[in-house]
Formats: sequence, structure tokens, C-alpha cells
Amino acid sequence: MSVARCFVDRGDDVRFITGRSYADQVAATGAEFIPVHPDADIDDRPVTELFPERARLKGARALAFDVEQFFAKPAASQYETIIAALADRPADVVLADAVSLGAAFLLGQPRSRRPAVVMCGIVPLPLQSRDTAPYGMGLSPVRILNRPRNAALAALNRRVLRRPVELVDVAYRRIHGTGPTFTLLNWGCHAEAIVQFTVPSFEYPRSDAPSNLHFVGPLSAAGSQAPLPPWWPELDGSRPVVHVTQGTVANTDYDQVIAPTLRALADEDVLVVVATGGRPVETLPPMPANARAAEFLPYDELLPRTSVFVTNGGYGGVHYALRFGVPIVAVGGKEDKPEVGARVAWSGVGRRIRSGHPSPRVLRRHIRAVLKRPRYRAAARGIAADLADAPGFAGLAAVVDRVAVGARRAD
Repeated sequence: MSVARCFVDRGDDVRFITGRSYADQVAATGAEFIPVHPDADIDDRPVTELFPERARLKGARALAFDVEQFFAKPAASQYETIIAALADRPADVVLADAVSLGAAFLLGQPRSRRPAVVMCGIVPLPLQSRDTAPYGMGLSPVRILNRPRNAALAALNRRVLRRPVELVDVAYRRIHGTGPTFTLLNWGCHAEAIVQFTVPSFEYPRSDAPSNLHFVGPLSAAGSQAPLPPWWPELDGSRPVVHVTQGTVANTDYDQVIAPTLRALADEDVLVVVATGGRPVETLPPMPANARAAEFLPYDELLPRTSVFVTNGGYGGVHYALRFGVPIVAVGGKEDKPEVGARVAWSGVGRRIRSGHPSPRVLRRHIRAVLKRPRYRAAARGIAADLADAPGFAGLAAVVDRVAVGARRAD
């Protein structure tokens, strides 16, 4: 939404293809809402709510299921929506996130007959590389035998993803008459540009990174307008503040992060601040004496007062905390969250707990470590400096303007 709002604000004609549940949010940006084809209309409910069978899957089977449901199956329908929108009114540039294979299908058109395509990195960079493990495994690079390990894992990954790859191949051939020139997660290498909304210090180095990759940092986000709760004066610096949230999507099962954190810190000399992400505060589990809660909180005011951020690993929330140099404890999670947690640990800005439902004892140990060891805050402040120097929207706009000029010349 921030991307759309920023381009609208500078006077561009912006159309936004997404699910119907986001229509009001799109309208609020000033962009024109275009509903995606019903076959590709997946809302933001938790994966296990959309697909109850997903709860029984783990490891490679879970990964294959997610790729099939969120990458492969919607691709052709996404492409149909894009083509219809372009037929109604041409565009200079199509911006798409990494999981929007419909935009990847657009690359099958001759360059003279399509707009420029830019892949926007709103999740950790998924590009395959000899220097990284396959995306979705949540594995950081290792110092010894890193490339042999990655090659072995890549071979395994190809077997795991055989079915979704076949589905994409069939759909692509039906549309273009030939097989795709890209792999599922590397399609951005064939686009005019990849714009990743982070900084290199929070992403694995790749010696084989494509030349069209640009790091711009997260877009400048407007601070939350949430009112200050009545307990706000307690954030007076007299004791460390531990902020815990599960975001606005995966916030129905408090046993993932919030409940065990409350139990873990009930007897600690800290103030635990909980944001429910929109759910009524009354739905929270019993609150210990040192805990306070609100549905939403003004992050620009809260994070400078925060000693540790405990999260289920949303990419946007982690970057928001890092803007203020706040160290992180990232917990389990699904979708892209294991990859976010792996980068939290790899970059040194905090600790990662692999379990999606950690025990209070484990949480207490990791939170204490981040509170007591200055190196985590030092690393977080280092990335905060990098984020402050990143161009943000100006960097994205420069890339878009450059490829748009190229598109007009191709015409």
C-alpha cells in the first residue's frame, strides 16, 4: 500500500490489482482498485485458516504446499487480470511482489508488446544462489562447505517442488506455447529490475546476484496515529520495555508469541507492552502485573523506548523496529517468517527461536540474553544507520522512471 500511496502522491496514474478484501485500503491510497481474478483471490487470513489441511504438514511437504497454493495455482489467473487491465489502459511499468507469478508470465510477451516489469521485494530476497540455501528452509549461510551444502539442498528442493513447477510449466505453455525461461523464485532476474525493500546488511551476500538487483531500504512509513493509552506515562525509562506483537494477520493464536512471553516475563523487572494488532484487548490471556496492552500503539513513540522487540517475524515489523535500532527476538512462524528469523540471527540484531510455539522458559532465556548483551543492540543500531542512509521511495522511483523510459523507447 505504501508503494501505491507514494506514486499517487507524486502524481502518477496508479492501478492496484489485488484481492477484494483490500479494496478499501487501496482506495485510501488514491489508487484505482482492480479485483484480481476470483481464482487467485486469496485474502490475508492465516494459511491454516485458508487451508486447514496445511496444519498437518511440516518441513518439505509444507513448503511444497505453500508454493503450489500461493505461487503456482494463482499464476495464470493473475496473468489474465494483468492482461485485461493493460488492454483497457496501457501502462509503462508493472510492479509486482515476488509471489506474483502472473507478472512473471507477462515476461513471456515480446519486450515491444509489454510494459517494463519490476519485482518488488516485500519479503526476504528469494533468488536462488550458490551462496544461499533454497528459499523457505530458513537456513543461513555457513562458514564451512557452504556451497556444497547449498547445492545438495537445491537438488532436494527441486524434487520437493516438482509438482508446483509442473503446474507452472503447463499453465505457461498453455498461454505462450513454450516453457518458461525462469524458475519459480528466480523470475525477477528476467524482469527489468528487482527492487528489494531492505539494505545489504540485512540480506545474505550473493556473489552471483543479478545486475538488475537494487536495495533501497523500506519505504518511509507514516507513524501510527493510534492514541496514547492511559498507562503511557509508565514508559518512563525506570525499567526495560519489552514489546511483543503478532502483527495484524497471524494474531488469532496468542499461544504463538504473546501468551508465552507474558508468562516468561511475569516475574521479571521489565514492562511488557502488548499490541494485539486490532483484536480487542479483552481477548488476551490473563495479564501479569507488569504487562500493559492496547490494540494499536504509536510505534514512532514506542520503539525509541523499547529494549527488545518480540515478534513472529513479519518483514515489515522487523524493519520498523530496526529503524530505531531495537534488537529482536523472532519466533518461528510460517510463510516467509522463518527466512526473516534466519536473517535476524545471521545479521546479529537479535535471536531466533525456531519453534512456532516456544515455551516460556525458552523465551525468557533468549529475551534475557538480548537485554543483557550489548552486541545485539549495537548490531541493530548499525542496521538502523544503513536504513537511514537508504533512499527508500526515491530509490524505487528512480528505478521505475529509468525502466519506464526504456519501455517507451522500445515502443
